[in-house]
Amino acid sequence: MESPTVSVPGAQAIARAASLLRLVTAGGEQGRGVQELARDAGLSRSTTHRLLSALRAEGLVDQDDRTARWLPGPELFLMGSVAAARYDVTQLARDIVRSLAVKTEESAFLSVRRGDETVCLYREEGAFPIRSFVLSEGVRFPLGVASAGLAILSFLPGGEVDAYLDRHPEITSNWGAAHDAGALRTRLAETRDRGYAVNPGLIVEGSWGMGAAVFDQQGRPEWALSLTGVQFRFGPDRLPALGRTLLAHAHQLTTRIASARRRLSPQR
Repeated sequence: MESPTVSVPGAQAIARAASLLRLVTAGGEQGRGVQELARDAGLSRSTTHRLLSALRAEGLVDQDDRTARWLPGPELFLMGSVAAARYDVTQLARDIVRSLAVKTEESAFLSVRRGDETVCLYREEGAFPIRSFVLSEGVRFPLGVASAGLAILSFLPGGEVDAYLDRHPEITSNWGAAHDAGALRTRLAETRDRGYAVNPGLIVEGSWGMGAAVFDQQGRPEWALSLTGVQFRFGPDRLPALGRTLLAHAHQLTTRIASARRRLSPQR
């Protein structure tokens, strides 16, 4: 039998390939170039191209013949379709996200926690003609940066929040002084007090966001509903009403997920 240490180089290659898959997926329908992928993955261009070629051979990524940009491959769709039955709550949430967009007239979103990030799963446009395009399907943000991740991080146990901040000192340098540990802890406390998170244009100036956590059966925040829009639509005269609407929809989705999970659980 091989020594466990023999598998370490292979594990590193898998981790790099998985990182590239996430970055390619985040590029959506426009795809991403190899130089951009190499930079974001922290790899050389040659290593990135070699890994992408291996992933393409397995159908996990594809390359546009005209633009040479890399896109999600057909095998990802097939694998995702199987996994969706267990992990994806989008089908449960669609009408709730749509209702949130209709009632607020802002763009509404469902995001899921994946490790130390949130990933947008579903977007529904509101009727208000001026929109923010900070968030769309497949876009990832570190926890605590966008309003969805801020809402999720706020309701994790304190020890997990501390561990997260210790793991990611780079958030301040990547996202600015408004995201240093002290400022972030202040926003976490405000979110817990209000019940919902507010991002006052900290990612893109003038583009505001609000988020509310959605909980699993064990009471852990695993998803979030959020709203984005232009600053004047989130003034003090409107913010509390938006927050109440957001929390009501998040509670409805939490209840629906718990009910669906109970139906799927095997009877003892």
